[in-house]
Amino acid sequence: MKWSLAELRKNQETPLQFNETLDLKNELMTRDKQILDLAPVQVEGLVVVEKEDYILHYTVTTTITLPSSRSLEPVELPMNFSVDEVFMTPEQYAQLDETASVEEILLLENQQLDLSDSVADNILLEIPVQVLTEEERKYGTMPSGDDWAVISEEEYNKQKEAEKEKSTDPRLADLSSLLEDLKEDDTED
Repeated sequence: MKWSLAELRKNQETPLQFNETLDLKNELMTRDKQILDLAPVQVEGLVVVEKEDYILHYTVTTTITLPSSRSLEPVELPMNFSVDEVFMTPEQYAQLDETASVEEILLLENQQLDLSDSVADNILLEIPVQVLTEEERKYGTMPSGDDWAVISEEEYNKQKEAEKEKSTDPRLADLSSLLEDLKEDDTED
C-alpha cells in the first residue's frame, strides 16, 4: 500500500487510519533465505501528516516460520509488534535544526510513502537471533547423531575439567597426595 505525498497533504487535518492485510511472503523469502513461510500480515495504524514530517504508527500481527537454531526443524513464531517511524522529504530534512535527533528519521526517496516496504523491513528486524522448538526450549535438548552430539558450553567446561583430573600421570599420583597432605598440615598450624 502506497500513498502519494500530495494525497497525504490534502488530508492533513485528520490522521489517515488504515487496516490492511499484506502478502509479503515472496518478498521476504527472497530477502532472507532462512524464512520458510510467512502468514498474511495484518497491519493496523495511522499516518499523521505534519508540516515538517510524516509520522507512521502501526501494529503488525503475523506468524513467521523459521528453522530452529539447533535442529533446523520448522518453528512457527507469532509476531505482534508496534512501529513508530518518522519520514521526511530531503527538503524537510535540510530545514532541520541541530537539536533534532536525525538517527530516527527516514528519508523519502520519492514522492510517496510505502507501507509495504516499512512493514517488510520491520519484520526482518524483529526476527530473533535464536529460534528454538518448544521441546528444545523446555528440555534444553541438543541435536546428536552417530558418534557426535552438540553440547552446551557449560558441559564442555565440565568435560575439560574431568579430562584434566584423569590425565594426571600415575607416577605423580603419590607425589600429588603427599602435596595435599602437606597443605593439610600447614592449615592445621
